[in-house]
Amino acid sequence: MNNTVNITIDGKLIKATKDKSLLIACQQAGVNVPTLCYHPELRTEGSCRVCIVEVEGQRTLVPSCVFPVNEGMIVRTNTQRVLKARKTIVELLLANHPKDCLTCQRNGNCELQKIAADLNLRKIRFVGEQKSYPLDDSNPALVRDMEKCILCGR
Repeated sequence: MNNTVNITIDGKLIKATKDKSLLIACQQAGVNVPTLCYHPELRTEGSCRVCIVEVEGQRTLVPSCVFPVNEGMIVRTNTQRVLKARKTIVELLLANHPKDCLTCQRNGNCELQKIAADLNLRKIRFVGEQKSYPLDDSNPALVRDMEKCILCGR
């Protein structure tokens, strides 16, 4: 029984495993699709929407981490439409995020910061609600700062 399908990603024909997501197929093909909510050891959420891609025949952009591969699908990961939408998504995430990147402990080692830099984000067009939460340091191994939470599910 054949467990693979043929799909095209950014003009490159590849074989992908039937029961895998489009994000996994892209990763296996060496195509970088950014994501924040995806983690291989956790249930897929599709909540951050940073991994959106264009699939021919789909009316809207789709989150690749929860979209299954199908025979013959044609996928584009870096069209103007995708990049513009991805940039807006990250801007919206940053609008509610603390503006302390340069003094943050994760500066230089932050997935959100890296994606924003890759998208060449220099200004945030939106103003979000800045909430204040107490720092939860009750666990000796983990400090939880809900002000930095982007609601990705991880």
